Amino acid sequence: MEAFYTLQGEGQHSGRAAYFIRLGGCDVGCHWCDVKESWDASIHPQFRINAIVDGALQYPGRLAVITGGEPLMYNLDQLTAALQAAGFKTNIETSGVYPFTGHWDWVCFSPKKFKTPHTDIYENADELKVIIYNKSDFDFAEEHAGKVSSNCTLLLQPEWSKQEAMLPLIIAYIKDNPKWKMSLQTHKFMNIP
Repeated sequence: MEAFYTLQGEGQHSGRAAYFIRLGGCDVGCHWCDVKESWDASIHPQFRINAIVDGALQYPGRLAVITGGEPLMYNLDQLTAALQAAGFKTNIETSGVYPFTGHWDWVCFSPKKFKTPHTDIYENADELKVIIYNKSDFDFAEEHAGKVSSNCTLLLQPEWSKQEAMLPLIIAYIKDNPKWKMSLQTHKFMNIP
């Protein structure tokens, strides 16, 4: 769908310079999605892998973040291998609803209530990032935290439009459950993509 150089705005790698590669196509259907134009893959052009890598090489940062849409709709083995061969660390942001593919340095798993994750995501997740839209999302977060490895970073992130209401609840929850950490969408505060 698009590619751009910016700062990673959320999660464990927040604040790092990163080249984002946003793939078109998603059937998860989060009502709060801020990139709904990514859902229909057919309206976006296709690019050869070498053209994607060449685009990333135009910038000094060597972190490539594959996102979407839902990037695991596609087999990402060749794309990630080419990026790593060119010197990039590869990160993915996924809901985990499709079988796991690709060669990753960091896997951000952000499950959604609307579609059940594929079982292989749990063993591969480096980061579990749960979006808190309402109070029931804390139970949803704990359900998934019980399935990831013990060294997976656990993050709670307020949904942007509900931040004012949810942020105090998340702060209190983390204080009572210190295995969790806060994630904020800092790119929105900075007004960058």
